[in-house]
Parts: sequence; structure tokens; C-alpha cells
Amino acid sequence: MSKFVNNNDLLMLRNVSHIYNQESLKIKVLNNINLRVLKGEIISLIGPSGTGKSTLLNIAGLLEKPTLGSVNLNGTNCTKLNEDSKTMLRGSEIGFVFQSHRLFNEFSAVENVMLPQLIMGKSKIKSEKNSIELLSILGLKKRLDFRPAKLSGGEAQRVAIARALANSPSLILADEPTGNLDATSANNVFEILYKLVKSLNISCIFATHNNDLAKLMDRKIILKNGSIIG
Repeated sequence: MSKFVNNNDLLMLRNVSHIYNQESLKIKVLNNINLRVLKGEIISLIGPSGTGKSTLLNIAGLLEKPTLGSVNLNGTNCTKLNEDSKTMLRGSEIGFVFQSHRLFNEFSAVENVMLPQLIMGKSKIKSEKNSIELLSILGLKKRLDFRPAKLSGGEAQRVAIARALANSPSLILADEPTGNLDATSANNVFEILYKLVKSLNISCIFATHNNDLAKLMDRKIILKNGSIIG
């Protein structure tokens, strides 16, 4: 086994570079990224807009394949997997929370949380039971049947967190999840996510522009011009 990997590693990005081709231009968005995320660790990913944070999260979440380098999740070299295998691994091991909650407006809170479980083959009864439990833990017991338009911004993000946790992932990728919220709601959403990550011993990469929140996490990763500088 490589000395770069140990039993406490959850996610490994090794020598990851990514280039976008735009007509005749080649734009290098990530430059030789090496990142280790431990099990149960929540780290902040900070840096100016356009510096590659979302691309890094997309690669870590198996949504994009890096131009160079490897992605290892729970001991699996994901770079070598075919698309079907990556889709299954992503569905079972990774939860996503975005700046915009991305809930389906035609479905209730509980139905939104059920969807990823149904996609992974869980029964409707088990999916509903699990969704109600998650939403209740997140303080949304009285909002189960509310559609997104009837929820506040903070409530909608809590539903998004429940959806991200629905399939018991080992990794949460949060891309500016508090960016559209006021300070109080942002702090509440972060506190809830932090407590759940720690209590469930899962890992989280939390991209943010909020330095106050970044200071509360286990570790801070600074990304600038596609490279990790701290």
C-alpha cells in the first residue's frame, strides 16, 4: 500500500490537474492538486470566485473526470471506473449540497428527500420513514408536506442537507451552501451540518467565502488560481 494512503483516509486527490478546452484555448482550472480528507473530518475550501473550487468539488464528487491525476474514495481508484460504476458509487457514498437548494418544486420536503433513496432501490416505505426521521432531526417535522416555495431559505437548505444524507454517504460535498442565506440562517445551517458530520463520522468539504465559518472547521484549504496555497 502506498504511504500516501492509510486506513483513516476517506478521499484522496493525487496530482489532479484539469483543463477545459474552449475553442482554440486550453484553460487550466486546477494545477497539480494533492488533497487528503480524513474520515470524520470537515474542511473548508476557500478562495476567490473562478479559482476552481466548484471544479474541484465536481471532480471529488465523480461528476467530472480530471485531465490528469487520480481520485480515490474509500480505497477505490475512481479514475478507472466506468460511468455506471461511478454513478452507483456517487449515489451510495456521496451527498451534495449546493448554494441553491436545487429541490424539486413540484414535490414536498419529504418527497424530495425520498427521491435519491428510491433511485438507489430502497422501498417507498423505508424511504419515507428515513426521510421523516431525517427531517425531524433537522427541526422540520412540521414542514414535511411543504413544497420548496413555502419554505424559508434556511428551511430549504435543511431539506437539501437531509437529501444529501438520505443514502448514508461517507462524504458530503457542500458548494457555498450558505451563500444565499442571511447571517443567522447561514450560521444555523452550518451548525446543523457540522453536528451531523461529527455525530455520523462522515467527511465534508465545505466551499465558502465566509472566513468566520471557515475558522470553525477542522482544517482550511485555500485555493488560488487552481492551486492549493495553504
